[in-house]
Amino acid sequence: MSTTETIQLATNIGRLSLPNPIMVASGTFGYAREMQHVVDVSRLGAVLPKTITAEPRIGNAPWRTVEVSAGLLNAIGLDNDGVEAFLEHHLPYLQSLSAPIVVSVAGRTQAEFVALASRVGAYGVAAIELNLSCPNVSGGVDFGSNPTSCHDVVAATRKECDVPILAKLTPNVTRIAEIAQAAADGGADGVCLINTVLAMAIDWRRQRPMLGNGMGGMSGPAIKPIALRCVHQVASSVNVPIIGIGGIATIDDVMQFIVAGASAVQIGTANYYDPTVSVRLIDQLPAALGELGANCIKDVVGSLKI
Repeated sequence: MSTTETIQLATNIGRLSLPNPIMVASGTFGYAREMQHVVDVSRLGAVLPKTITAEPRIGNAPWRTVEVSAGLLNAIGLDNDGVEAFLEHHLPYLQSLSAPIVVSVAGRTQAEFVALASRVGAYGVAAIELNLSCPNVSGGVDFGSNPTSCHDVVAATRKECDVPILAKLTPNVTRIAEIAQAAADGGADGVCLINTVLAMAIDWRRQRPMLGNGMGGMSGPAIKPIALRCVHQVASSVNVPIIGIGGIATIDDVMQFIVAGASAVQIGTANYYDPTVSVRLIDQLPAALGELGANCIKDVVGSLKI
């Protein structure tokens, strides 16, 4: 019988090795500097700073976020300082942390994805996450909603970038397993499931959308069942490591994703109202694994019985 002292939390996503499976999702943890006084960042499985683009972006017009039942709508529009500022000002601090750094990049074209990934990858980051699925920028989901486009951008990036590649996919498709298979065929070390669900909120008195962008991406507890379904579908048919994302806030949420087929998870919206949640989940994980008689994460991954 395993004990919490002997349980190993390390996990692998292809070539990416993590000390534990609890990561913080891009766009919800700033550049980590903002959290340094409230979170022991060194304990995290990995840190994903906000998505970077080739040029600085001011993002969408307000409102950019709207609280809705059991979740949050956002249409930030990939507001960021651009790759030059990231490499000069943010990455040195991030690399001073003990946690692995996974950098999320987004391009308008395949060539831009490749250029960003290869440039950032040259700085020795742990992995690159290709944001193929942002629903609130023009063309944001194009690469993640077509199998051929997804395969081609992953393959081209893998060819020019030596570090592990993760493909973050959208749930706003008919058959997500097809997209995940294309990413795997292109050489992705893992797929991240899921990005936000396309949604909107309406001010009926003004007869206008509440988000300045009209529509945005929904995150939070309401999308967890969708994310679990996507993880299960991909785990059942595609041989590729999975990182689960969507509405995770408790140890039960974490374990549901692992049992469904995820080897790691990313905590997103919960960071906004409880920045310490990730560290607490790490503390609770050994006991949860012990309940299933597991000695390590991989003993439980994909153990769902249907």
